[in-house]
Amino acid sequence: MFDTIGGVEVPAGVASAIGSLAVFVGTFVVLYLVGNRLVVPLVDDLFRRRGVDDHARKPLRLLVYGVVVFAAVGLSFAMAGFGNILLALATIGAAATLAVGLATQDVIRNFVAGVFIYTDRPFRTGDWIEWGDNSGFVEDVSLRVTRVRTFDNEHLTVPNAQLTDGVIKNYDRNRRLRLKFTFRIGFGDDVDRATRIILEEARATEGVLADPEPSVKLIEINEASFGLQSRIWISDPGNTDFLGIRGRFVQAVTERFEREGITIPYPHRTVEGSLDLPDSGRPGPLSSD
Repeated sequence: MFDTIGGVEVPAGVASAIGSLAVFVGTFVVLYLVGNRLVVPLVDDLFRRRGVDDHARKPLRLLVYGVVVFAAVGLSFAMAGFGNILLALATIGAAATLAVGLATQDVIRNFVAGVFIYTDRPFRTGDWIEWGDNSGFVEDVSLRVTRVRTFDNEHLTVPNAQLTDGVIKNYDRNRRLRLKFTFRIGFGDDVDRATRIILEEARATEGVLADPEPSVKLIEINEASFGLQSRIWISDPGNTDFLGIRGRFVQAVTERFEREGITIPYPHRTVEGSLDLPDSGRPGPLSSD
């Protein structure tokens, strides 16, 4: 049997295939244009309103674009009547996905972790974070790894799963950081006077915030001293020399203690034992403080 297409007789099977192909192409073009010009910008605008950073929106936008293309191809196959082809492609795709998934478990795990980082936003580029025994400034966040610069100017490439499986400290999230240091004074010294000196030096140290104001607490009494824990606040810890601020504060308090006669006790250890003297052959006492 023959059908006529544009005045030309062609076999019925060929005419049917051409018609299905035309439906497939037409449907794909329409769905692609709708998805690319409506769905992708809509999702991108949703990410923007949620406050997702520019560097985070780019990979997410590519992911949405890939979903749009895949959906357009699948629906176009169905509309064109290529049900058997679509089923075969779905079966092959499922098998391929399983094989790839088993071979790339860690990659997929880090990818999913990257998506959670983008959506939950535990940190952003430029934040100072700490996880495990590591800390540093976030320089870049991708869907697989996060790049961190340490205080020693080392660059760490950290799989995202390591940052979502444990506890992360984000020192820049609230834009302020509390620093603590314990000063020890002798039993014969005035605790109130030492507390007043610590507070005065804290207020006089550049970089220490007045609000929240510095504070001092008596936290321990051991066999040799009182322990006074000072607490000071600094702003924007990621861009502040917080170690320098704490160092200047501790040095100022120590020098003030020395000028005003407040003792800083040092630990003492007593070593006892005996020593064999070659000349006499008799053990002699050994004691040192």
